[in-house]
Amino acid sequence: MATERAKIQGLHHVTAIASDPQRNLDFYTQVLGLRLVKKTVNFDDPGTYHFYFGDDAGTPGTILTFFPWPGARRGLAGAGEVTHTAFSVPTVSIPYWEKRLTDEGVLVEHTGLRFNGAEDVLTFADPDGMKLEIVGHVDAPAATQAPRYADVPAEHSIRGFFGVTMLHRSEKATADTLAWMGFAETGRDGNRIRYASPEGAALGNHIDVLVNPNAGYGRSGAGSVHHIAFRTPNDESQLAWREEILKHLPVTTVQDRDYFHSIYFREPGGVLFEMATDEPGFAIDEPIETLGEALRVPKMHQGLLDQIERRLIPVELKQSSKTVVTA
Repeated sequence: MATERAKIQGLHHVTAIASDPQRNLDFYTQVLGLRLVKKTVNFDDPGTYHFYFGDDAGTPGTILTFFPWPGARRGLAGAGEVTHTAFSVPTVSIPYWEKRLTDEGVLVEHTGLRFNGAEDVLTFADPDGMKLEIVGHVDAPAATQAPRYADVPAEHSIRGFFGVTMLHRSEKATADTLAWMGFAETGRDGNRIRYASPEGAALGNHIDVLVNPNAGYGRSGAGSVHHIAFRTPNDESQLAWREEILKHLPVTTVQDRDYFHSIYFREPGGVLFEMATDEPGFAIDEPIETLGEALRVPKMHQGLLDQIERRLIPVELKQSSKTVVTA
């Protein structure tokens, strides 16, 4: 009997490209108050870092990851790409974040209200030009996993993802893909079309498609989103989803990413999708108390640890109560 496919709960993580590792690390931990939950290296390029930022425990739906490639040229957002990655906070936290970002020298636009006032939005960019949003909404989840080293008050802490925005010249092929993935259209605001999983989680369950028939195509580089990953609970459900995906689109074999297992496919509009398992999680090789403080090398590269450490640019993880310096 075939294993039943678990309903997709929303986003598992978003992976993007950065340039300077230290600048990237400082912005997401010191400015946005996220926790570095894993410092490892790129599976395909082990001489470079792979950073994972999220809530205190690295909960699926909160994880923003980066490939920091020193010297990478800046990308250009365009059709067929994720153009904005949005974080969730309570509506009452918007003034706090507008002031904090401004005080940190970040150019922030109070974009205003969306969907008949249900959402209050701040828009800004990270040091590589990646477009980010902080979305205030009344049903933001409680701050149960606020990062322990951040100086952001727990009540204002980023809860995780609100969702992502994709830019497309036409929405139909992407809408059809989201439909067989279990996402339904939930609303329209101008040329913004909102999709969500009816049985989704509180975090990362808003997939927006902006439609602009005249949009130009972009260029991958620093500040670009590389791919977005959707959640599935375990290996059995992932394999069932792989069978379903193969009915519609080419999909990779299962890839072991140590902290989750992954399959990849490209939706017809051009965005690279991943389906990642919630298991086994980020605490399999270090305790929750010290997540992200030591370099962790993928199992496949364990024999190269000394060489990898010599090649990596040293970075400093700054924390509110202590500072850890590692390669």
